Amino acid sequence: MQIRVSRLARPFRSRRPAVALTLAAVLLAGGGTWAAVASDEAPAVHREDRAFAMPGARIDASFFTSGPAGVRRPAVLIGHGFGGSKEDTRGQAERLARDGYAVLTWSARGFGASTGRIGLNDPAYEVKDVSRLIDWLATRSEVRLDRTGDPRVGVTGASYGGAISLLAAGYDRRVDAIAPQITYWNLADALFPGGVFKKLWAGMFFSASSAAAAPPSAQPPGEPEQRPDQPPGAEAPAPGTRTGASPGDRATADRAGAASRTPGTRDTAGTRNPTAVRDTAGARDSAGGCGRFQEALCAMYERVAVAGKPDTAARALLEARSPSAVGDRIRVPALLVQGQTDSLFPLDQSDAMARRIGANGAPVAVDWIAGGHDGGATETDRVQDRIGRWFDRYLRGDEAADTGPAFRVSRTGGMNSTDGRAQLRGASGAAYPGLRGTPRTLALTGGEQRFHNPAGAGPPGISAVPGVGGGLSQLSSLGVGLSMDFPGQFARFDSAPLGEPLRITGSPTVRLRVASDARASGAAAAGDAVLFGKVYDVGPDGRQTLPAQLVTPVRVTGAGRGKDVELTLPAVDHQVEAGHRLRLVVAATDLGYASPATPATYTVRATGGLSVPTAPEVRAQAAGLPRWVWGLPLGGALVAAALLLTARRRAAAPPPDPELAGVPLTITGLTKRYAGSSDRYAVRELSFRVEKGQVLGLLGPNGAGKTTTLRMLMGLITPDDGEIRVFGHAVRPGAPVLSRVGAFVEGAGFLPHLSGRENLELYWRANGRPAGDAHLEEALEIAGLGDALARTVRTYSQGMRQRLAIAQAMLGLPDLLILDEPANGLDPPQIREMRDVMIRYAAGGRTVIVSSHLLSEVEQSCTHLVVMDRGRLVQAGPVREIIGAGDTLLVTTAAELPEPLVEKIGALPGVGSAARAEGGVLVRLAGATAQDLITELVRLGVPVTGAGPHRRLEDAFLTLIGGPA
Repeated sequence: MQIRVSRLARPFRSRRPAVALTLAAVLLAGGGTWAAVASDEAPAVHREDRAFAMPGARIDASFFTSGPAGVRRPAVLIGHGFGGSKEDTRGQAERLARDGYAVLTWSARGFGASTGRIGLNDPAYEVKDVSRLIDWLATRSEVRLDRTGDPRVGVTGASYGGAISLLAAGYDRRVDAIAPQITYWNLADALFPGGVFKKLWAGMFFSASSAAAAPPSAQPPGEPEQRPDQPPGAEAPAPGTRTGASPGDRATADRAGAASRTPGTRDTAGTRNPTAVRDTAGARDSAGGCGRFQEALCAMYERVAVAGKPDTAARALLEARSPSAVGDRIRVPALLVQGQTDSLFPLDQSDAMARRIGANGAPVAVDWIAGGHDGGATETDRVQDRIGRWFDRYLRGDEAADTGPAFRVSRTGGMNSTDGRAQLRGASGAAYPGLRGTPRTLALTGGEQRFHNPAGAGPPGISAVPGVGGGLSQLSSLGVGLSMDFPGQFARFDSAPLGEPLRITGSPTVRLRVASDARASGAAAAGDAVLFGKVYDVGPDGRQTLPAQLVTPVRVTGAGRGKDVELTLPAVDHQVEAGHRLRLVVAATDLGYASPATPATYTVRATGGLSVPTAPEVRAQAAGLPRWVWGLPLGGALVAAALLLTARRRAAAPPPDPELAGVPLTITGLTKRYAGSSDRYAVRELSFRVEKGQVLGLLGPNGAGKTTTLRMLMGLITPDDGEIRVFGHAVRPGAPVLSRVGAFVEGAGFLPHLSGRENLELYWRANGRPAGDAHLEEALEIAGLGDALARTVRTYSQGMRQRLAIAQAMLGLPDLLILDEPANGLDPPQIREMRDVMIRYAAGGRTVIVSSHLLSEVEQSCTHLVVMDRGRLVQAGPVREIIGAGDTLLVTTAAELPEPLVEKIGALPGVGSAARAEGGVLVRLAGATAQDLITELVRLGVPVTGAGPHRRLEDAFLTLIGGPA
């Protein structure tokens, strides 16, 4: 949620300016700081869910808009990552919608609620789906059009969704701007780098998505099914009906068909390769191990995984589904965001994008973030802000929009002493330097070295471990990392210690002489060598760190007699300090990749120095001053400004949840610890939901956490964990949604010399809300105070004071009324009147939550119960279900049972608990039948006189909490 400074309230009057200045001076002198940031509630976002009928699939989508109707605005499509769904992009969609865009998100084939087979962005399916969604956007009155059928549209997304943004720009000329994030340019190069199979990442992909496909008839939730090219409101075709090609289909059909045609597709001559790509209808089912993937992809993966290396058909299949296949057609402004801690799609993928798209004449900016697929800081807020400004410039046409530098890289600037995290700061340049930059050559020592590829290629060395290395890799400049090379499996070449710091920006290179001496038949016998190159930063103490945990694989063919190769090492942005040296390691194995199982001996010699790229024109932002230097005066100024100019402050809150807009109260995982304690809880992991028209009783013994829960609900105290939402809005101190809540907690204070009516009118005026919104007469009628309103409050009985407090809570007729022990001090007739007040109030469609120890009154007035004990939820549900549960029996006895005998009953098999009750014992069954229970009681010698279902709330309550508190 964006934080905005609220409008200035009326300045404090009288002596408050002097008080504010004094307080500011005290804070400055004492070294304290306090920042009060006010936030206006974000504008509402309208979400429209739809299911689109596509060939072979139904696509689940959501359309987001905000602001006035009838205004045409640019559109943005947001794709999700592999294994995710449209829900993953909801936050960014709502943010762009609030910024004035019409946003469409969707779940790709085989993900989320969408049906169909995963085609890895197959141009014949997933890419055409995007074109059909653009067709639909062109029919919407909210979307700006460049011409009929051509909306002003941008596409963004991360990983899988980033690739589809590139592909959409290559296949559909209506795309006007793109912002792909941490994605691939050539999927074959990404999964088969240097001709070596990236087995760990590939295995994760295919294993995670090999579950059974959804039934073809599955209908995603949302609006009725509709074709993308169908006008809004028109009926969808019946299943199986053939439809004509949409404008997007016709615009992309030839290109999509050509690019998706692999060596397995039928050509015009009618020939067919056995590895043909089939339609989703012909895909193998889960019993064949294919799951949600197209059959051709499954066959490709199984073939490569067994062989341990890619073949020509596998490369052709993946290249046809890659943006590089249509790179010469991507001619729109492109913001390329790539991750530095990414062993899946490294920086060389975005480098290829930048060079190709830039050569087409389109504006290109490159942003290297700190994180990536291996983890680390994703810089979500900064990146989404920059994407928004990129679209402002190239979709909205705002020439004043700051799209940022042509190249930016996030760098680690030390450790934050308060939270232990790496601090990030940006470095930028006026031009993208590429991966070769300005080279500097470092001499290497080590000579010719021999090492072995062990039988079975194990144990393998370790460099990148998906999802593990990234968290450490961004700390590599601090000497932290994760890597391992086994003795006898690698060669090592060192540089001399550096005399001055060196910033590597790009891909180092080195020339090697490689020879393979096979000791058995197979791939190694043919002279192939599979090697893994990496460059370590080695400190004076010998500790080595692998920047970004990255390694470069390479398959050297024909190395039996020796072969010269140039090894391009991983692209990084890394600072090597003075006194450190660089270490080149060439290894035979790596955990993330497939190495030959045949044993072999490799001989490697560095025939030149290590060429290290630098980018001196890329300059980092100056390091910030310590916080205390500017924090003290800024804190004092903010305190003064807050007290002088604002009458209240509101904390930033998460965006409202439209799906909960009609639900009065939802509590999820609510937790509050006692002050100064890490293991004692007032409330712990509490979750329940309250609907309209309910009178909910909140029950529990003293210390159960009832009042703490109510105080958190009203924003009086802040929970340690969990969330409270009132009508979909997160509760924060001073949240606007609290105006829909009326509360009476821990008594109310009145001015005794004023009448009841005067007290209520004064209270309402103090709220600063219009007098007409008070609904004073309606509240008084429900409270039933009558003529007593004209008397001074000092003459009121306790019951009248309580009812006046209830009337005060009902001012404005809040949709949610909260009463904490409203019957305290009342006599029986007054309690009955209070009960009638609550029932009448809820009868109007509102909701009442009451906390009380009077179980008999709760039983008569409440429709639902929440039972708490020691801060936890014990049971929740309708009153009649809790007090009339068939698993609770009241066993009457001829005499009062001793406590040891009651404990024996509670320990019987199939018995959940037992507690003494008036006239006998209350037994909760947990598997045993009533007949089994009576048999066991007779065996124990219990003088049973009768048994029947329990119907009293008091006894059920005691059973639920395990006896008296």
